[in-house]
Amino acid sequence: MAGFAVQLLTLFPEMFPGPLGQSLAGKALERGDWSLETLDIRGFARDKHRSVDDTPFGGGAGMVMRPDVIDAAIRSIPARGGEIGRLIYLTPRGALLTQDKVKEIAASPVVTILCGRYEGVDERVLQSHGAEEISVGDYVLSGGEPAAMVLIDACVRLLPGVMGNHTTPDEESFEEGLLEYPHFTRPALWRDGADKEWAVPEVLISGHHEKVKAWRRAEAEQVTQARRPDLWDKRVRRGN
Repeated sequence: MAGFAVQLLTLFPEMFPGPLGQSLAGKALERGDWSLETLDIRGFARDKHRSVDDTPFGGGAGMVMRPDVIDAAIRSIPARGGEIGRLIYLTPRGALLTQDKVKEIAASPVVTILCGRYEGVDERVLQSHGAEEISVGDYVLSGGEPAAMVLIDACVRLLPGVMGNHTTPDEESFEEGLLEYPHFTRPALWRDGADKEWAVPEVLISGHHEKVKAWRRAEAEQVTQARRPDLWDKRVRRGN
């Protein structure tokens, strides 16, 4: 088994690996640094129409994914000799995904992700299996599949050997509760399509490493205060 094994319960297995099969995550998948298995939830339906949802008790719009179908899909994993591991249900009502949570999940050897559709999943099966509910942001998607891609990508890039020298982890956004500083590359003087000249900040071409470090820190603090006051307030409360 790979160092990080992911199992996906989804109505759309053909959506995977999708972007996860490209770039660094894709190369890591080929190397066996992580593994991905999809289970088609519809394959566990019990009627001739392969129904996976039904109308909600109490009325209301939309449909709800049936507990018996989801339960059968989850239980099929140990029945085939596998492990369920950490069971995650992606939902807007879940706890917000953070970098600390990503690190925690990436350290789990086996993760099973349930991708909901329609109005969601029957609450009873979530409670029965002790599913951990996670949200990738305060917005609504068509289903859990795009959210699963976000979660998996965030975890895979932290696996040993995946990123290589492509980045410095301790300087990335959120590692110290700060957003990342601005980046610049050649040419040092760039003229845009409106014929306006843009120069790289002098300090970055000064060769003075300590000044560069101080500039980056100040920029990171400034952009965090301006764009994510919630993160900045958290840092202030921690005394950073």
